[in-house]
Amino acid sequence: MSGETNVMTGLANESLANESPLASFRLDDRLIVVTGSSDGIGRAFAESFARAGARVVLASRRQGKLEEVRQSILAAGGWAEVVVTDVGRLSDIRALAESVRRLAQDDDRRIVLINNAGLGFTKPALDVGEEDWRLLFDTHVKGAFFCAQQIAPLMIERGYGKIINMSSTWSRATDVGKSVYGAAKAAVSQLTAALSTEWAPLGIRVNALAPTTTMTDFVKGTMGANPDRAAKLLSRIKIGRFGQPSDLVGAAIFLASGASDFVTGQTLFVDGGFTS
Repeated sequence: MSGETNVMTGLANESLANESPLASFRLDDRLIVVTGSSDGIGRAFAESFARAGARVVLASRRQGKLEEVRQSILAAGGWAEVVVTDVGRLSDIRALAESVRRLAQDDDRRIVLINNAGLGFTKPALDVGEEDWRLLFDTHVKGAFFCAQQIAPLMIERGYGKIINMSSTWSRATDVGKSVYGAAKAAVSQLTAALSTEWAPLGIRVNALAPTTTMTDFVKGTMGANPDRAAKLLSRIKIGRFGQPSDLVGAAIFLASGASDFVTGQTLFVDGGFTS
């Protein structure tokens, strides 16, 4: 028995010796779909994935902004395709899945889905209306679920796939005005765990990223308009600064790449210590 163990250990060591420790982080064999990729965190993801070798499908409602991102990727020597998509509409999600199937039909690339499309606001619970509720849950929960459901069959056909959902520190933490947003993001984390259980035997890994306040252009505007709230939030971040979209890129590449093939069902908090 010890001889067999030594043989297997030797094979493993030989494999490691012949492979760069960074090779498993490359994305050259991936077709990555990024929803909400017209700006902010989604754009940072898309451009970084392309630089790491992936082909990227850009999806959001704003075609003009998507074309800007596509041109940025092409100018850097990457590959990108635009598919205008509203993740609140199942018909758009089905059309996105068909576009991904078409783009992947003559390619054996592994498919990765980043459910990044989102929106948010801070509103006292007594002021939340039905339309507010519908908008948040349709975008974050319905959108993430049906994008996963519609694209997962393409992953199953290949026996491999990765899904990364965008959760939030508000899935765990609480604050005034974050009741519905936090509930939606908690649902995303629970959905992540549930899908990981159901689809692990089919070769699909499902994880989530949970950032703290991240300085996209939109968030900069809201923080500038309410400096007292900004100071309160900053005081809860142990590292002492707000996040930048670039702070999330490393974790996203890890979860999208082969380096995380033994990781599933997790919500990874990239939050400067906000929730610790």
